[in-house]
Amino acid sequence: MTVLSTRALNRALLARQLLLERAALPVPDALERMGGLQAQYAPSMYIGLWTRVADLERSAVTRLLQERAVVQATVLRGTIHLVSRADFWPLVEAVRETRYPVDPALRDDIAEAARLLARGPLRRTDLGPGVRKHIHLWLDLVRVPPSGTWDRRRADVYGLAEDWIGPSAIGEAEAREHLVRRYLGAFGPAHRTEIATWAGLPADAIAAVLGRLELRRFTDERGRELVDLPEAPLPDPETPAPVRFLPTWDAALLVHARRTLILPEEHRSKVFHTRMPQSIGTFLVDGQVAGTWSLRGSRVVWEPFAPLPARAAREVEAEAELLRAFHV
Repeated sequence: MTVLSTRALNRALLARQLLLERAALPVPDALERMGGLQAQYAPSMYIGLWTRVADLERSAVTRLLQERAVVQATVLRGTIHLVSRADFWPLVEAVRETRYPVDPALRDDIAEAARLLARGPLRRTDLGPGVRKHIHLWLDLVRVPPSGTWDRRRADVYGLAEDWIGPSAIGEAEAREHLVRRYLGAFGPAHRTEIATWAGLPADAIAAVLGRLELRRFTDERGRELVDLPEAPLPDPETPAPVRFLPTWDAALLVHARRTLILPEEHRSKVFHTRMPQSIGTFLVDGQVAGTWSLRGSRVVWEPFAPLPARAAREVEAEAELLRAFHV
């Protein structure tokens, strides 16, 4: 089998995450290409889209949430994601068995919460104190705008997903195939355990799905087998990679994507550590995290991990100015 170098895997990830070139795509299509966006902090999903989608306006993202073309909800790993409407139910059904079982002591409270939500969206504080913190673990809910948007960042208004976008019409087997295709299209080529980590499913469940799909197979430099979709892009490893700013919790940096070295291991503790569990904003130079950024007043302040060549520093400053303009 063909051996893919770390640099080849890095460029494959950047291409699939729309980080080699901003894409002229509708936002729902971009989200499907990316495998969704983590959205624990509302501005992060706007910035994650801005760095990937050409000519994006903040108001367009909010409008799509209001029009229900995209959905903000707890989808994978108990984490809030922004996904397309079409992807919501397949991803939810694929991982349904991993949800926490209903606590018998809370059964009546959960039923009461469901009854109240059936009347329409509610603030979290309107739900019973015993269930409000974890109600998303037991009911299929969406965050209803304008909560969880750029202008109203706290995602604390819940609605029943079935009421907001309609009922599910997909079974578990089909949903899991959909999930695996989404992962490989967004993060592949990959080892099956990496898919399992991203999905929060057992590795043997992922292996069963892979056995039903037509896939390409490679190895990485350590000899591990990687699988991939037949037509997914594999750019030339020497493809130039532009400077890009990433928001907090960008999925391209998470543990399942370590094979690409987009976040060099010597810098991982500077981005993810126990005193800062939310991670921080980062920027890429030549396809790797080269430093961090933050918004201070009206300025985007960036700090490299090591001195940058003059040309790279100019490119980072130019991209920081574009991000500043997006914030205004």
